[in-house]
Amino acid sequence: MTNDKNQNWYALDITVDSNASEAIEFGLNELEALGTEINNLGKKATETLCVTGYFNELPDDAATRSNLEEALRIHGFTPAALRRIDSRSVENTDWLAEWKKHWKPTVSEKFIVAPTWETIEESEKIVIRIEPSMAFGTGTHETTRLCLKAIEEDYKVGESFYDVGTGTGILAIAVAKLIEKAGENDFRAFIKGCDTDEDSIKIALENTELNNVSEAIELTTTSISANDPKFDYVCANLTADVIVPLLPLLLEKTNRILVLSGILKEQEDSIKAELRKFDIEDPAVETSGEWISVKIKK
Repeated sequence: MTNDKNQNWYALDITVDSNASEAIEFGLNELEALGTEINNLGKKATETLCVTGYFNELPDDAATRSNLEEALRIHGFTPAALRRIDSRSVENTDWLAEWKKHWKPTVSEKFIVAPTWETIEESEKIVIRIEPSMAFGTGTHETTRLCLKAIEEDYKVGESFYDVGTGTGILAIAVAKLIEKAGENDFRAFIKGCDTDEDSIKIALENTELNNVSEAIELTTTSISANDPKFDYVCANLTADVIVPLLPLLLEKTNRILVLSGILKEQEDSIKAELRKFDIEDPAVETSGEWISVKIKK
């Protein structure tokens, strides 16, 4: 993101039932919002909330409504949860300074994921620096944290790693940093990240350079395919409707561990039913907020 004093910014203010606010935030990110925020100050659980997305250019009305209603559907809500959509212009970049105030480092067992402007005290943990652009790529979202937890628990230094739906590259960077910390820099484990969104890959490339691991990670604007080699460890942080048709390939390309995330708690039974088609019973399930990850060990 550039910080141009003459830049005109735009905002979509979405009034929504409070329990559906996260779905709307997801929908705004799918519309490529530069940032999002939820105004829930002093609100009761039964009230509506305003979810705001900021843009360089406003998406057209039809695309906005279509994406938001689809996000509601994925999260188990009807279009009735969407009360109103308003748009406005935002002067200069005042919103960006305000938005940045909300982003604080995310700390896990082995990692600290921090925005570039945040000062980090000296720590034994591995620091991953990110220039955020979308809420799903900052390391703060439950789906990202679930994948990081799985990596912390099960990734073995030197294993090949495939980050399917890499977004802003956090998971691939985390693995590269683990290898670096272990002093295995000369051992070039194959780390790959793919995403069909070109803007995400551009941001991921910037983040790999920011963390000095760009030479260790291959990033492509593709999806997993039959031409890919097998990887020891595969993470697919997508959504359930994207994961299901990819399951045969994801399982085929995994040597040891496959982690599926971006799945809502209410979708757990349907994902397990799909896995049973491949004779996979009782995979390990972790929960964070409304989301789960599913870990398959082969």
